[in-house]
Amino acid sequence: MIDTTDDATLRRIFSTTRVIAVEGIVPDPAKPSNYVARFLAERGYQVIPVNAAHAGKEVLGQKILASFAEIPAEVKVDMVDIFRRSEHVPPVVEAALAHLPHLRTVWMQVGITNAAAAALARARGMTVVQDRCPKMDIPRLFGAQGLGEFAAEPQL
Repeated sequence: MIDTTDDATLRRIFSTTRVIAVEGIVPDPAKPSNYVARFLAERGYQVIPVNAAHAGKEVLGQKILASFAEIPAEVKVDMVDIFRRSEHVPPVVEAALAHLPHLRTVWMQVGITNAAAAALARARGMTVVQDRCPKMDIPRLFGAQGLGEFAAEPQL
């Protein structure tokens, strides 16, 4: 499936989102879930780490939560960024819809798509992005300024 989210919608998502729950984050800084979350945090987003398999461990100076239900009610999560295999996405989306009342965007990372989960989220008024990565789209849409350590290293 090819994501057809237009650039105007992506710009709106990135400009209005403040809090992102990253489902499937792992403590290993070499893994995509970790460095994408770090990228987002360095750009001013509040990142909430969620992963039942790593609950209680630390990442980005925070304790990883076991589920969306553990996110305090006063934290208004705008977006979930999902790092789970496609077939595991429906229960993640169901849990997000059940526990995150301020949720506006369901984002599935590169290589992750699930038509049923996307339809469920859209039926609840969510914007759904599939098979994309904020770490790729933010610089493409807003320029490379401020990318710091994420800027490409020159090849010698």
